[in-house]
Amino acid sequence: MGKFGRVITALVTPYKEDGSVNYAVAEQLAGHLAENGTDAFVICGTTGESPTLKWEEEFELFQVVQKAVAGKAKIIAGTGANSTKDAIAATQKAATLGIDASLQVVPYYNKPPQEGLYQHFQAIAKSAPDLPIMLYNIPGRTGQNLAPETVARLAQIPNIVAIKEASGSMDQASQIRHLTPPEFEIYSGDDSLTLPLLAIGGTGIVSVASHLVGNQIQQMVKAFEAGKTAEALKIHLELFPLFKALFITTNPILVKTALKLKGWDVGSVRPPLCEPSNEEIQKLKTALEKLSLLS
Repeated sequence: MGKFGRVITALVTPYKEDGSVNYAVAEQLAGHLAENGTDAFVICGTTGESPTLKWEEEFELFQVVQKAVAGKAKIIAGTGANSTKDAIAATQKAATLGIDASLQVVPYYNKPPQEGLYQHFQAIAKSAPDLPIMLYNIPGRTGQNLAPETVARLAQIPNIVAIKEASGSMDQASQIRHLTPPEFEIYSGDDSLTLPLLAIGGTGIVSVASHLVGNQIQQMVKAFEAGKTAEALKIHLELFPLFKALFITTNPILVKTALKLKGWDVGSVRPPLCEPSNEEIQKLKTALEKLSLLS
């Protein structure tokens, strides 16, 4: 099942009308999701709008969600940064809170070469040697790809135990699987690629759609693990339109819209993100209605 389970939800960050973090809703939503298919949470990742959160808000969220799901789900804290010094400081602080693991994104905008990436992640890992680390490769957001050969070097560091691979390339994921030991875990960073990634040796998914269909995604992964590939494919194809609809525009705009349509008071997104268009909302509603997710 993996160190962090099969289905990891990249939790949205709820806001109040004044734009401040709504910790009470974060607590309620995490508790609900932990009962509905989520094995672990990434807090303050891309879906949690980490670029516009202050560190103090992030640390408060780590603790609020950790308390809400204690004994039910694990917590992976998004403590990455494009400054190695800042990432080390945040990761060390998270470690003192008893967090289960840290998510470390490829440094964004400054585009370090592969050796720079290796040194960055190595320094963070060594700064908190008892804290498991999941690498996070998402070149569409960061401007730099973490090469499979660099992942393989990093996988030799004892507490670097997994990667969230969101390059969208099955060839890249296959090469990572080829170059790393079996115990190094590969999680899909794209809901729509979960099943294909399982087929090439992946463990599970860091999911956006699990806010809405966590139980179904959990069922799909379990079916695949049990050798029931036809059942897994059936679930994948049923969920596929929703997987794509959530990403018509920039994530997490539409997953927050979907949650609001289902009655969750998660608020808006922080600028420079913005509200979806009426056309985007209608396409999302169509996908939700096909799965009977709207009452």
